[in-house]
Amino acid sequence: MTMQDKLGWSGRFGEPVAELVQRYTASVDFDQRLALFDIRGSLAHAQMLTSCGILSAQDLSDIRRGMAQIENEILSGDFVWLIELEDVHLNIEKRLTALVGDAGKRLHTGRSRNDQVATDVRLYLRHAIDELRDLIKSLQTALVGLATHHTHTVMPGFTHLQVAQPVSFAHHLMAYFEMLKRDAERLADVRRRVNRLPLGAAALAGTSYPINREHAAELLGFDGVCENSLDAVSDRDFAIEFTAAAALIMTHLSRLSEELILWMNPRFGFIAIADRFCTGSSIMPQKKNPDVPELVRGKTGRINGNLVALLTLMKGQPLAYNKDNQEDKEPLFDTVDTLTGTLRICAEMMGGVTVKPEAMRSAVLQGYATATDLADYLVKKGLPFRDAHEAVALAVRYAEQRGCDLSDLALDELRQFSAGIADDIFGVLTPEGSLASRNHIGGTAPQQVEAAIARARKYLAG
Repeated sequence: MTMQDKLGWSGRFGEPVAELVQRYTASVDFDQRLALFDIRGSLAHAQMLTSCGILSAQDLSDIRRGMAQIENEILSGDFVWLIELEDVHLNIEKRLTALVGDAGKRLHTGRSRNDQVATDVRLYLRHAIDELRDLIKSLQTALVGLATHHTHTVMPGFTHLQVAQPVSFAHHLMAYFEMLKRDAERLADVRRRVNRLPLGAAALAGTSYPINREHAAELLGFDGVCENSLDAVSDRDFAIEFTAAAALIMTHLSRLSEELILWMNPRFGFIAIADRFCTGSSIMPQKKNPDVPELVRGKTGRINGNLVALLTLMKGQPLAYNKDNQEDKEPLFDTVDTLTGTLRICAEMMGGVTVKPEAMRSAVLQGYATATDLADYLVKKGLPFRDAHEAVALAVRYAEQRGCDLSDLALDELRQFSAGIADDIFGVLTPEGSLASRNHIGGTAPQQVEAAIARARKYLAG
């Protein structure tokens, strides 16, 4: 039997495919993860063909029986994958034919590997998106759980990585909750465009058989069909869009990781990460290295690279299908695997964070974080903001020269910068007073953060 016979080609070719070409063009080593989705798509295709009178009821029964055995073989690890059969689709088809005979040969009626693989990838990605959205919720749950205990824990808020204004640690954590919420929304939006059925587009122009694509879509849980056969088999924008959404998620996780790394450093000392998420040094016995968040930062570059790879893959392709598209799977699969593992470990890691409130509060007092509160106080006393800004700047310089915080200055010292300052100023200059004053939706006041946490819990329960 020639290679063309094995692959199911016609007698168009006069010599077998070279072994080097077999190895170079084969995808079965990585696309076999599509196997169960391929079986599901094939069963729906067979049922649709039967309902349209194209396959017999006996053919459908034989196909179902054979596919059930193949699925069991795959799940048990007994299925033999052959590189000479090139990909997951032909491996399954050849095994099916060996098990049920002509019914297996008739299964491919009215479809091509082009619409078959596009369907399999969409089924796979839809499943992956659903799992990833659950993992995002798990991480959000961990963030909310930690935030619940720290609505009154004061820490410095930073701009330019310089102490800016006091915020609560819970408020800081809830910023990442909001980022992840948008990430989940983006994945849901991507899913809508993934959930369109290419099957029935055949190689590129549709099929002459009287098929019912809408019935196949219903069987597979798709929202509808791809409405142009050329587009259905050739574009991978849904995979690119997913990878772009994944890159944004990883960017948010990378930012969180960078902060965990900084906060764990003894110069900050804001938190400790559980030992099980850290490693030591081969030479320095005192070291405790935050390897997990460091790897999150590194793997973000990997996902960004996958996005660029997919964009580059598609940019010069004419319609319709080209063999280039075989290269879509490894970046896509790697993106799903990397994002899945990262979300899972980040949720676990946040559950192992120990907070050090004293260190956080001490850092607030080192950076004149309540200077803006003093300026706001003066404005409320009738001073124009720009004048208040200048007065407070002079007060900060004065305190800095004396090596103390604004709240450590005596009333007479403060009054030299503005006569409007009275003894009620000291409640304003405390970090806790600063938090409490920002009592509006989105603000860092404990009351508002507690309300945000309540909204988050309702969202997670929905």
